[in-house]
Amino acid sequence: MRRLGPCLAASRRFVARPGLAGMEELLSRAVPPLAPYETKEKAPPPPEPRSLEFMRFYRALGSGAPRAELLSRLARDFGAEHGRVAELSAKVLQARQEQREPGALLQAEDRLRYYLSPRYRGLFQHLGRLEGGLRFLVELRGDLLEALAARHAQGPHVREMNGVLKRMLSEWFSTGFLNLERVTWQSPCEVLQKISDCEAVHPVRSWMDMKRRVGSYRRCYFFAHCAIPGEPLIVLHVALTNEISSNIQAIVKEVPSLEPEDVNKITTAIFYSISSTQQGLQGVELGTHLIKRVVKELQKEFPQIKAFSTLSPIPGFTKWLIGLLSSQTKEMGRSYVFSDSESEEMSEITGGPATETLKRLFANNEWMRSERLVKVLQQPLMRLCAWYLYGEKHRGYALNQVANFHLQNGAVLWRINWMADTSPRGITASCGMMVNYRYFLEDTASNSAGYLGTKQMKSSEQVLSLVSQFQQNSKL
Repeated sequence: MRRLGPCLAASRRFVARPGLAGMEELLSRAVPPLAPYETKEKAPPPPEPRSLEFMRFYRALGSGAPRAELLSRLARDFGAEHGRVAELSAKVLQARQEQREPGALLQAEDRLRYYLSPRYRGLFQHLGRLEGGLRFLVELRGDLLEALAARHAQGPHVREMNGVLKRMLSEWFSTGFLNLERVTWQSPCEVLQKISDCEAVHPVRSWMDMKRRVGSYRRCYFFAHCAIPGEPLIVLHVALTNEISSNIQAIVKEVPSLEPEDVNKITTAIFYSISSTQQGLQGVELGTHLIKRVVKELQKEFPQIKAFSTLSPIPGFTKWLIGLLSSQTKEMGRSYVFSDSESEEMSEITGGPATETLKRLFANNEWMRSERLVKVLQQPLMRLCAWYLYGEKHRGYALNQVANFHLQNGAVLWRINWMADTSPRGITASCGMMVNYRYFLEDTASNSAGYLGTKQMKSSEQVLSLVSQFQQNSKL
């Protein structure tokens, strides 16, 4: 999207890039030594200038490999003292075997727990207390995740440091430190631009588009941290309607509505987009808490709202479908994904074997050019999508990440919608289909417990009927 205003223009000045030569010396100064267990409560914090020096050095490094090298050294050379951990582990086992008094055993365990803490954790703790330090740590973890994905930083030490930092950020970004803020057209230009830039589900196209999404019958909220005020961390867009929406076009249409809100027309809240703005907070649970807080806000403003639902994308469905077609074996020309009559009709329309031709048509979206083919494909794609959401699993939970997120929150897999997103993005990702996950507030706690505990997936009759059709028609 075009920039929303000149107020965000910023000048850039050249910053000299430091080399890697002084990296070991810098880390030795910046990472505080682990104080002896007996004096851990009295150990003074490391001098602030050393932590600030680390921040300046790190930010001056080039992104990518140079920062990955520093993070790799930090993880490898400044972790836990493994020799001391082994020694203390043996003492804990000895205390158990000798059946010492509980106090002695607990003290031995506490001493072991203390020395299990990696040295770099002390650096992270001190950085988190500095002005701007929390923002820096979020950026650093974003770099760490990128380095792991690009294999610029590898190995168990780096993965362990990522886990340590994620747990620390999860504590610092718990709900008690988060402020819920609503975005309106009167919000600061910088906030509107950030909301636009971070929209990962339905890209914002223009000023008018943005105005529509914060105007009448719409709400937009975000979480900000008390140490990073005004900075959106995760954003939720809501449409206020009189029914559970079945397509996204009406929600994100270009022209903003000039009609003032009529409270009597608002009975339903549709959560149609949730986007994280910070890669460094990946895996830190913010989305669940944001939805819960927004529900409470909407209940205060509109007590008459009875239905809370999402209109969610289905990322990965088309890719899964093409993979399924590619893996199909045939017996006398019969497809194991479609019924005989469906395969015959598709072959007649496409002029070739249904499975092979559809693989190509789904890959380039050409199937949308034939109204007849779109009509024939509706029922089989709906049941295949139902199976993808309901039946395809990863460790017993929904394979689709969006489904897994809402089901963990206690939502119901409620309705699959045909041609709900006809944008190129929607057709490419999910053959144009979207899904409603419905939140029945009185049941979310039990639904969440059932899904997380016994992997039970609450689903509507429509979804279960489509799943049954899939099982009857697809011999997989």
